[in-house]
Amino acid sequence: MKIWYDACTGKHIRYGAAITKRLEEKGHKIIFTTRKHPDTIPLARHLNIKIEVVGKYNPRTLYTRLYESLKRERRFCEMFKREQPDIAISHRSVEQCRVAFGLGIPIISTHDTPHADAVNRLTLPLIDVLVVSKAISDEHLRAYPIKRIVKFDGVDEVAWIKNFQPKQKFDYGHPLIVVRQIETKAVYAEGKEDITLKIAKKLSKYGKVVFLSRYMRRPIENLIVPKGFVDSASLVAEADLVVSVGGTISREAALQGTPSIVIPVLGHSDVNAYLHERGFPIFIVKPEEVMKYAESLLGKRFDVKEELSRMENPVDIIERITEEFLSKTCNGMRGK
Repeated sequence: MKIWYDACTGKHIRYGAAITKRLEEKGHKIIFTTRKHPDTIPLARHLNIKIEVVGKYNPRTLYTRLYESLKRERRFCEMFKREQPDIAISHRSVEQCRVAFGLGIPIISTHDTPHADAVNRLTLPLIDVLVVSKAISDEHLRAYPIKRIVKFDGVDEVAWIKNFQPKQKFDYGHPLIVVRQIETKAVYAEGKEDITLKIAKKLSKYGKVVFLSRYMRRPIENLIVPKGFVDSASLVAEADLVVSVGGTISREAALQGTPSIVIPVLGHSDVNAYLHERGFPIFIVKPEEVMKYAESLLGKRFDVKEELSRMENPVDIIERITEEFLSKTCNGMRGK
């Protein structure tokens, strides 16, 4: 059977690598698509994933977002005009959901960003099965007409961190503090202040600060700004502290025992609060409290292996649902 996975960001590439590896082992053929984006193609090459690049990310204006999205949808239609995949899987890819729905392809999707309302409105109503952490509130999910929801006792990042072995080494020195810039061009970040650079500069008095900028890779005084690709999961495994506004990198760090400070600029995060309650070193703090927390956390390492082993891997859930769909397809063909 043919499985189509579409990745729109670096996180999706990492997630897709874990999902498609499992499904390939089960004998399925994989079509792995992505788009030109600062984090997608470099990470896919790093992970040695065979990808097909379809379209690009252009967040310059609302018009360019819509135009490039429509171009991707058209190209997908052309790709699958004669022969369609049996199942579509993504982390809420707008273009995949629209095309798969239109062509009658069953859609399995993951989801962990309630604040991404635009993407949620364009995808969740079209999805056949939504696989989400039990941390995601029912109140949020009830806001959308979702056909079927399957919850798991874990977070998305467990899919690639559970058996993760760092593939990239760094010689930045210690104490090593990693600060990830807010996704400045995302729709959900519009009107939000980007405080990450200001905080990174303040943290430089405590050690070596690596500032992972989203788009601009220019040198910044007293900070380390990598020019090329950085495997963030490997970097945070080596770090002494990670600071972000609460995205994937904060959970990748906490799941590996690296203390992670989250500044909730984007609002409350169910999955971050859930990890904190489970005992992982992820701390949600106000901007004015960051320095105090940094001082108290630097030099500490947390043993989270046992707790991580107890968490459910969403790939197991996706594999099971995939087999359910394929079994129905096979039974339907036998009945003809």
